[in-house]
Amino acid sequence: MTREPVDVLVVGAGNAALCAALSAREQGAEVLVLEFAPESERGGNSTFTAGAMRVVYEGVDDLRALIPDLTDGEIANTDFGRYTREAFFDDMARVTEYRANPDLVGVLVDESYETLKWMASKGVRFMPIYGRQAFEVDGKYRFWGGLTVEAVGGGPGLMESLVSASEEAGVEIVYETRATALLVDDGRVVGVRAVNGGHTRELRARSVVLASGGFEANTEWRTRYLGPGWDMAKVRGSRYNLGDGIRMALEIGASPMGQWSGAHAVQWDMNAPEFGDLQVGDGFQKHSYPWGILINSHGLRFLDEGADFRNYTYAKYGRVMLDQPGLGAWQVFDAKVADLLRDEYKIPQVTRVRSETIKGLADQMDGMDVEQFVKTIDEYNAAVEDSVRFDPTLRDGRRTRGLSPDKTNWSNTIDEPPFEAYHVTCGITFTFGGLRVTPDAEVVGGDGKVIPGLFACGELVGGLFYFNYPGGTGLTSGSVFGRIAGREAARRAR
Repeated sequence: MTREPVDVLVVGAGNAALCAALSAREQGAEVLVLEFAPESERGGNSTFTAGAMRVVYEGVDDLRALIPDLTDGEIANTDFGRYTREAFFDDMARVTEYRANPDLVGVLVDESYETLKWMASKGVRFMPIYGRQAFEVDGKYRFWGGLTVEAVGGGPGLMESLVSASEEAGVEIVYETRATALLVDDGRVVGVRAVNGGHTRELRARSVVLASGGFEANTEWRTRYLGPGWDMAKVRGSRYNLGDGIRMALEIGASPMGQWSGAHAVQWDMNAPEFGDLQVGDGFQKHSYPWGILINSHGLRFLDEGADFRNYTYAKYGRVMLDQPGLGAWQVFDAKVADLLRDEYKIPQVTRVRSETIKGLADQMDGMDVEQFVKTIDEYNAAVEDSVRFDPTLRDGRRTRGLSPDKTNWSNTIDEPPFEAYHVTCGITFTFGGLRVTPDAEVVGGDGKVIPGLFACGELVGGLFYFNYPGGTGLTSGSVFGRIAGREAARRAR
């Protein structure tokens, strides 16, 4: 292990952590990374993502700088549009009900493009998200929902690139090492106490960056802070995100911030395992619900599946599953939209029923009120305004009338067999509550003053997300604040 004291010690080894490590190393700092998980499960929640990253761009020239492999043919056949700083900021404000900290949001938005360019310079490759974020309309692919760019290879590809870049830069990563406490000397953080192989050791550092995720894998904390029922949620990602970084900082007087009762949670396969499975990755998610309807075991609809693009609703609709009988519901589709369903609907592990009739479909659903299910489908079909053209690339206004709740976009009758339904529950991604930080990623104490020597980035930063989340923002936030945290930690160390 690196000689102590190191300049910068990073707790965690996901996207945010390794961006911090690379940034600190770029400043000439000696960097040590501690990872709770074994090397085979490295990367934290980042490995479990699809790799989408929300980023400001003014047009195709900006995208070409991020994606040099973009071909002339792809450009000619695609309407990439633009995603402005104003649009990104407005999306963050709107979906968080105007509670997100504007200073942090400003940094996230303004630094998003330059951060992705910086990552590309470190060997991370990007590509357009054709498979999930573009549809062909009138002979041309059109992107929608403000989300265009993903890392090649998804989350695993992103983490492979960052690990390789870190190792090449001389960053030391030590696995199966759990940080348990911060060391403080005269008010300044000077290292961590960590456990490795059953042995406790104190590791000294001139600056410490906390990047060890939220508390989504901690069943007790979920129930304590998110509320009753959250102990029943499945964890989409790493089993190692137990809130250690948050706890260690609070123990030395850090100020909590953000929505501690909120979390990013999605519709997740009912029979998925308790924690994420790296062999399946994010394949247990089910994000094509705007093209169909959701029905619970009482045979009733309970939300507006077409309220907005899935990018702006998927992270809050998982929570709604916990309120349904049996902690879940069924996503129902017919043959008209079968070709729009994402690849995750085709995995072998999917919980699906299929039939040539609506009643035959309901008969296969354990505990379903079959009579009410059929009635709900009939009432829905009768309420669809089919005079409006269906267009998945915009809020098309093709809605229902007279239902409670109505579906306000992308309403198609469910009347063309074969019919399919997918059983979903709640899968928690990450928690919204965390630590108060400055725009320079410095952790702030309860007295409002910066805690010297302590920085934070990634999921454990509080104040960015409330109630909801714009898709692809988590990885971007981790990268932006990771880069800042590493740079500032290295400067303070000097």
